[in-house]
Amino acid sequence: MDTKNYLKTSDLARLLGVTRQAAQQLMEKLETEGAELVNIGQSKAIAKSDLPPEVRERIKSGQAVATEKAIEVAKSGSDLGIEKELWSAADKMRGSIDPSEYKHIVLGLLFLKYISDSFYQRREELAKELKNSVKEDTLRVILEDKDQYTAQGAFYVPEKARWEYLQSKATQGGLAVVIDQAMTILEGENPAQLEGALFKEFTRTNLDDHTLEELINIFSRIKFDHQGRDQIQDKLGRIYEYFLGQFADSEGRRGGEFYTPRSLVRLLVEVLSPYENARVLDPACGSGGMFVQSSAFLHDHHKDSMKLAIYGQESNQTTLRLCKMNLALRGIFGDIKLGNSYYDDKFSDLKADFVLANPPFNSDWNPDRLPEGDSRIQYGKPPASNANFMWIQHFIHHLTSNGMTGFVMANGSLAVSGREGEIRKKIIQDDLVEVIIACPPKLFYNVALPVSLWFLAKNKKSDRFKDRSGKVLFIDARETFHRISKKQSEFTPENIRQIADTVQAWRGEGGTYEDLAGFCKSATLEEIEKAGFVLTPGRYVGVPEEEDDGVPFEEKVAKLTKELEQYFAQSEILENRIKENLRSIRS
Repeated sequence: MDTKNYLKTSDLARLLGVTRQAAQQLMEKLETEGAELVNIGQSKAIAKSDLPPEVRERIKSGQAVATEKAIEVAKSGSDLGIEKELWSAADKMRGSIDPSEYKHIVLGLLFLKYISDSFYQRREELAKELKNSVKEDTLRVILEDKDQYTAQGAFYVPEKARWEYLQSKATQGGLAVVIDQAMTILEGENPAQLEGALFKEFTRTNLDDHTLEELINIFSRIKFDHQGRDQIQDKLGRIYEYFLGQFADSEGRRGGEFYTPRSLVRLLVEVLSPYENARVLDPACGSGGMFVQSSAFLHDHHKDSMKLAIYGQESNQTTLRLCKMNLALRGIFGDIKLGNSYYDDKFSDLKADFVLANPPFNSDWNPDRLPEGDSRIQYGKPPASNANFMWIQHFIHHLTSNGMTGFVMANGSLAVSGREGEIRKKIIQDDLVEVIIACPPKLFYNVALPVSLWFLAKNKKSDRFKDRSGKVLFIDARETFHRISKKQSEFTPENIRQIADTVQAWRGEGGTYEDLAGFCKSATLEEIEKAGFVLTPGRYVGVPEEEDDGVPFEEKVAKLTKELEQYFAQSEILENRIKENLRSIRS
């Protein structure tokens, strides 16, 4: 059975813009009229050919409306809402293709559009510079000189990989072959930055030429007239990141493998505060969000955002592609390698100034695969059932003598006992733990697992901040968030600023630090030892003090007693009515 010819309940709901329940009712109605429903996974599906003409027309109309809306927003030149409208149009075109496959198609085309636009912009600059100083034949040669582009940080794009070439072929059939060839040519022309980065399997997907043509039509309308390269990178970078987030949402738990919510990444980076010329490592780099935000942090603080030495490792080849494209969109280049950090550390000799990561939580692993005397295992070998403290020791191993690490970790690691508890105890006794932040629930797409942020410092006496030796800052941020929906929460910029300012004041960077009941507490190692070396912030910060409303206790009790008596009376009335109704039914 060719699944591309079928629509699942969720697909039909999305294409019609209705609830799943409504889509299911429609499918059941069509089944009574002779349509055959099949099972795809755990969902019912209907053949596209069994859809009545009016339903097919409604789907087609919805796609056209979404496309036109996206085109209008893109043509207007306004940044407001462009990510949302482009996503809406692209998602309407998806049909029954799985999001995990579709993301490589859409993000690959977005990347190709950016690369071409940067090339065209540089070509225009060259043409203007040389128009009156060289002959036309010479100008044509210079405009195709690769060095003229790479010297200015732009990619050289051969003719058959350019966006205008794809546009010219869009209505001629065989578009997937043309796109695959374009990706292969572009990667071959820029191996240092793009080797292994681009999706070159459009011909193997279930997407038809019409849908590819529509996607090219949509993305063709993204305009960057009179915008500098930084603005182009920012605009398309935001679109790319928005799409990553939407795909992560669509894929549910799988989405967490390649995308860490932006607000969580921003908080990690704000607390660490990377500086120019720093070496930054992420050994579980996903789509590269930690690197993007580190670069943005420098830019926001009026530093050179390109002055970072980037090192990343990712175990999933397709996710590695997302990372390389995400970085290239912003002109960020580093050493990104494929491999499993547990067993094949690609940067075994690297000592980094900052290690940032959102590693897989609570994963099984095989300690027996580590070489004898592995230098990363300083505090004990974690059990095979959980690699959390393997990751933590990996981060510590890669720090310079003054290095710092910030990472996301499942809350269980804060208080787990046994072998893992002993490892945590030794790390605390070595005075490496600097800050622990308990996070609100539902920060990750479709995953309710509670997490915390850990910050470790190799040297709490370094002259970058005041001496914090023998102390740990605990922050309970479980109530510090904005709820986006029932399924998801986020840190707002104000939330991030509040938390980061608290850390900075504690470090002596400005402002006055004070413990705040229910929110933050600076604890000594002695206090942590008395608590059994547990790092759960709630154990230290306590509960917030209630404000005195000025109402005497006796008055509050009298008021509550009166309200309770009223509720009892109402309850008795309702109970009598129910009994009367039951008697009337029986008679």
